[in-house]
Amino acid sequence: MEAIIRDSVHHSLRDFLHRNAIFLCERLCAEFPSETNLQLLAGCYLHSNQAYAAYHILKGTQVAQSRYLFAMSCYQMNLLNEAEAALCPANEPSAEVPNGAAGHYLLGLIYRYTDRRKSAIHHFKQALTIDPSMWAAYEELCVLGSAEEAAVVFGEAAALSIQKQYLRHGSASQSLLTINDDCNLVSGRNLSFEDVSPRQLKLMQGSNTRDSSGNSHAILGGVSGQPTNGSSNISFYNTPSPMPMQLSGIAPPPVCRNALPNGLNLSSSTDSSPRSTMSSTLQAGRRKLVDEGKLRKVANNESAIRLISSRLSFDSGNRRSNRLAAEAGVNTNASASMAAGNVTTNSSKFGSSKLGSVARSLASRKGQPWANENLDEGIRNETFDDSRSNTASISGFTPTSDTRYLEQDGASLPIGGGIMHTSKVISGASEIMNLLRTLGEGYRLSCLYKCQDALDVYLKLPYKHYNTGWVLCQVGKAYFELLDYFEADRAFSLARQASPYSLEGMDIYSTVLYLLNEDMKLSYLAQELVSTDRLAPQSWCAMGNCYSLQKDHETALKNFQRAVQLNSKFTYAHTLCGHEYVALDDFENGIKSYQSALRLDARHYNSWFGLGMIYFRQEKFEFAEHHFRMANQINPCSSVIASNLGTALHALKRSEEALFIMEKAIRADEKNPVPMYQKANILMSLEKFDEALAVLEELNEYSPRESSVHALMGRIYKRRNMHDKAMLHFGIALDLKPSTTDVTAIKAAIERLLVPDELEDNL
Repeated sequence: MEAIIRDSVHHSLRDFLHRNAIFLCERLCAEFPSETNLQLLAGCYLHSNQAYAAYHILKGTQVAQSRYLFAMSCYQMNLLNEAEAALCPANEPSAEVPNGAAGHYLLGLIYRYTDRRKSAIHHFKQALTIDPSMWAAYEELCVLGSAEEAAVVFGEAAALSIQKQYLRHGSASQSLLTINDDCNLVSGRNLSFEDVSPRQLKLMQGSNTRDSSGNSHAILGGVSGQPTNGSSNISFYNTPSPMPMQLSGIAPPPVCRNALPNGLNLSSSTDSSPRSTMSSTLQAGRRKLVDEGKLRKVANNESAIRLISSRLSFDSGNRRSNRLAAEAGVNTNASASMAAGNVTTNSSKFGSSKLGSVARSLASRKGQPWANENLDEGIRNETFDDSRSNTASISGFTPTSDTRYLEQDGASLPIGGGIMHTSKVISGASEIMNLLRTLGEGYRLSCLYKCQDALDVYLKLPYKHYNTGWVLCQVGKAYFELLDYFEADRAFSLARQASPYSLEGMDIYSTVLYLLNEDMKLSYLAQELVSTDRLAPQSWCAMGNCYSLQKDHETALKNFQRAVQLNSKFTYAHTLCGHEYVALDDFENGIKSYQSALRLDARHYNSWFGLGMIYFRQEKFEFAEHHFRMANQINPCSSVIASNLGTALHALKRSEEALFIMEKAIRADEKNPVPMYQKANILMSLEKFDEALAVLEELNEYSPRESSVHALMGRIYKRRNMHDKAMLHFGIALDLKPSTTDVTAIKAAIERLLVPDELEDNL
């Protein structure tokens, strides 16, 4: 009963029937109270986003897997201290982190959000060492700015680790499945389903159910049972069981009561030779499905091999099974004598031909569900026994010969519910590491704000991977950081076409449309995102940007606060709240919002920049210079940040240093006119009028309709007592329709045009 309920729970979880899984698992825990079953119940609640229920179920548990699930529930409830205590008990400082790579990744997240950067980096690296395919850990390292080059992390050593992991798992699964089949063989019953009356069938099912429940450890304990540590080689949720067969009204294979506790070894009998093993196997009343003569004739025929493989692998109905049973009955004696005398010959033949691969694949195939394979127990068990005996004669499935078996070119392993050859595992591991190497290097460069280099790396991807939503969003973010908003808009539009259901990067896309003043596109995007997922913070960030573009800052702030409420760890939402507070001149709350963002991500340069702008407007130039410098250290390629840093230094009377920073800002983006304008302003304050005019003349060629450029040129000519040219440029500045503040300043300068500078300073 316990095994049946557990299997039903697993089926419900796989089918996303979480409510049904919770109900059945509660019955399981009531009937069979154990910590393993409590783990399963907690897992059901976590799947259904009820972390609080899992928290109360697992509180106080000590088993490693229970501690991991409890820590996960605490993390989702933002109880980070309790989550850390569960993963790293204070009374066991040397205890291993449960659940392997996943446990280290979760602990890294806890350390990151509790501002322990070095510890977080250590555990993220540990997660990658254990499982090189843990991409999320590499992402976190990139965000923290501590990721190694992708060629190192996803290199040959990582590929070799993946290969060993899958080969080891495949070997363990294969040995376990062979043991179960041997148990079925020892006490196999050659009863036909059609020959059993309904009453006998009911009694047989009852006895087998009792056997299954009483010997659950022999059948399912090692497969369906929860592993006690996080590094178990057997999947927790994807396990074979006799449940489908019992529901279909077919008697399950009998339990092997004599199985050894540590696993059955085929060579541990009195006579350990393959011949004696095969002879004892044949004495159980075996009947061969395909005789040896036919196999020899079709050994080199590819299509015939596929036909035989399909015959051996799939059920063909009652009428076909009866006919095959009759054929097998006629040839029983001849087949038995041939097999008993030619075990070594047949084994070597199968090992050197494609039929050997068929036999081995059948031996591995037994891990799949039995629902469609056992209409006639006698015939099906004999078919499996043939493949098992040949496989056993080749490899023996002993610990010393597993390695040699896996190294064979024709070796096959049960992976992911199917059969995969060893050579494909090796090549597949290398291919996925090559792909992760390219993606990882592009993402690492993006996080270091080397955006043009990142774009060049992404172009190396195959088209089928480049044209996916995630990659196109990364391309859009890179163009956004390069201030190329039109290309960013194009990349994000392609991402929406490739993955219209994905919200990845849509918060940045909404900011791109905001900066382009695309109010219609921004409004449409916000409506689409909200209709797609009202509980996603990206949706409300887009809605907030839409209102902010309309100068409705109070409504925009409410939308950004809604995004923070939905996900308090969404850094960009905190930063956008800070921007809106600044727009409302609420500097105190703006500072709090920026600081909240920095607590989540210390490398979020937007918040450092926002704090610098607040302090600059408050004329706290030293604080402003500090925050601008921090932002510049994180993103040294931004000309906007460098320009503001230079302005703050100029306000602190450090003009020479300010000029040096302005030169860097100009080189970072020659299309940005602000650094050139600020450079001219600094040169004028140093009374280097000719150099300042040269810079402004060059700037006027790039931006001929900038009123501020002509206003500054007018001020320089006034300082040089060239009143005619000064009046000319003041007039041009007024004609270019400047802002109201600039108009007032220009008119005041015209009125004082003939006033000497000494008297103007006194005024």
